[in-house]
Amino acid sequence: MRFSSDFLDEIRDRVPISAVVGRRVTWDRKKTNVSRQDYWACCPFHGEKSPSFHCEDRKGRYHCFGCGVSGDHFRFLTDLEGLSFVEAVQQVADMAGISMPQPDPQAERRERERTTLQDVMEMATQFFQDQLQTASGARARAYLRERGLTGRTIETFRLGYAPESRNALKEYLAGKGVPKEQIEACGLVVHGPDIPVSYDRFRDRIMFPILSSRDKVIAFGGRAMAADAMAKYLNSNETELFHKGNVLYNFSRARRALQGAGGADTLIAVEGYMDVIALYQAGIENAVAPLGTALTENQLQLMWKTTPVPVLCFDGDGAGQRAAFRAVELALPHIKPGQSLRFAMLPDGKDPDDLVKHDGRQPFDRVMAEAKPLAEMVWIREVSSASIDTPEKRAEIEARLKQVVQVIADENVRRHYQQDIRDRLYALFQGAQPGRGERGGYKGGASGGGKATVGGRFGGGGRPPGPIAASRGAVSDRLARSGLVRGRQEQPTLRESVLALTIVNHPQLLEQEYDEIAAIDYDNAGLQRLWSSLLTAVAELGSALSREQLIARLDSLGHGEILRALDQQIRNARLWIATEIAAPEDAREAYRQALSLYKGARALKRQRMELEREVAEATEADDGERIEQLINALHEVQLEVVRMENQEAIIDGFGVMSGRVRGPATGAH
Repeated sequence: MRFSSDFLDEIRDRVPISAVVGRRVTWDRKKTNVSRQDYWACCPFHGEKSPSFHCEDRKGRYHCFGCGVSGDHFRFLTDLEGLSFVEAVQQVADMAGISMPQPDPQAERRERERTTLQDVMEMATQFFQDQLQTASGARARAYLRERGLTGRTIETFRLGYAPESRNALKEYLAGKGVPKEQIEACGLVVHGPDIPVSYDRFRDRIMFPILSSRDKVIAFGGRAMAADAMAKYLNSNETELFHKGNVLYNFSRARRALQGAGGADTLIAVEGYMDVIALYQAGIENAVAPLGTALTENQLQLMWKTTPVPVLCFDGDGAGQRAAFRAVELALPHIKPGQSLRFAMLPDGKDPDDLVKHDGRQPFDRVMAEAKPLAEMVWIREVSSASIDTPEKRAEIEARLKQVVQVIADENVRRHYQQDIRDRLYALFQGAQPGRGERGGYKGGASGGGKATVGGRFGGGGRPPGPIAASRGAVSDRLARSGLVRGRQEQPTLRESVLALTIVNHPQLLEQEYDEIAAIDYDNAGLQRLWSSLLTAVAELGSALSREQLIARLDSLGHGEILRALDQQIRNARLWIATEIAAPEDAREAYRQALSLYKGARALKRQRMELEREVAEATEADDGERIEQLINALHEVQLEVVRMENQEAIIDGFGVMSGRVRGPATGAH
């Protein structure tokens, strides 16, 4: 009996391969990682005492590093148990709860027709490839060379050229004996009742073959060579072979890159064909692209079948942001434990091709390393330009965010998103209360006007601001007086001044640990504004970054006064290690120590506020035993706060650190 590839793919997708293999082996507890769907066992095909048989649900494959056997669900059953292929399919279909297809002469006929159409598409692909090497393809070859593509890359992706003639491909296929009905069914010609004579769909275009998940050519994308063409890119129309919303360009090759030993760990979705190809040539083989339209739900599900957290890469301009936000809306209803998205935003005016053309893959790798989780994109979308200067506006933001996360179908994930939103709103609104931030009320924006906003340069040429630090519950009066948990302060603490001014005086520290340093959320409102401007200036200065250039840029943005105040504060405390005279290696070591202390204080703050929130919940539930446990835990945290205050290592002093650092060799103050 012949099975369609769609049926086999469906039952493979529904049944994890570990469920098939796990009925015949015992998983090794030490090497197996269930959360990553990664399983190890002693090989059932040969005797061994240590597990070398590897099974991975994400790939739907098994492999033994001892005897070399490998395969899928069906191969495992036919090889190990001697089942016929039909019997193996029956067993997996039963596990999937899917009935076996009944013999259907029409379905079998359609499958044969599909195979025939794929043969026609293969002939068309070869025709386009040959045309690229002719005299008429010279302009197309020159364009591909200008884009930096090598001959090997052009051959790998089977790029070609469609001649200007209205009938070049049609006449070629007809000469090979292909009936006009098959040419039309492949979408290779424009035809219809109102068109007397059909003609080639693709003319004077560079041709990009689009492959199925089984490496069969099912469609084409064509880039116009003429500047005045109606459409710069043109895709095949919908056919028996091709449904645009279900296909990703380069999917099969990218999936193999994930399955290879030591390969990539996730799929990266970029905008177009040339982005995928340029990344491949730079050594990044795990990129895919939607076919000229916004990402569809089916394409997203296709990626999730391959990798739990794909990365969507968008331009950093307004259009890129809008595309990212549409993807957020598309994904939210479908996320679940272990299944989500990350978002990487390119610098303004840059596409992946620009990043890798001159400096290789490193600039693109840095963009990927800064990819944001879905939760942060939800926050940025709803809050980045919102006004929070009145209680009504803050309530409006809160209501909108609650509505946004309500679409998440998975109850546990929805609950965690709701908590994440509460944490972020609490931290945000702390800075908007009367008496906090600058004297006279919270003021946002570069103008310093009275309208409070949550701004940033997300997609504006610089790096987005780091995530707002989470805060939970209410803060006790005693802790509220401590520098550890105060809200936005009118004056920077010495602790924060050290962290900020060291970077101003030694900006090269950002090159090594940007993500961790950039994510600092200062309690002082003025210092936080300085920090946002600093991160933007660092991104804009690029290779021209130096202490002098950075200070000049910050001074021009109106931060000269706070810079001078920070410098005076540091010098009064004799913390020379944070000044420009410190040796780079000394500044680096002291900064790491200061950052570690800062993170410890933040962790303690979050722990305290989480416990206070849990106490409130237990009180509402009238759970006396739970309340007692939480009060004891809260007491332990309180003792830790007191211990830290007594040591004066973190709270408003850095006493331990200042005792260790050396002053300048000259002894100057």
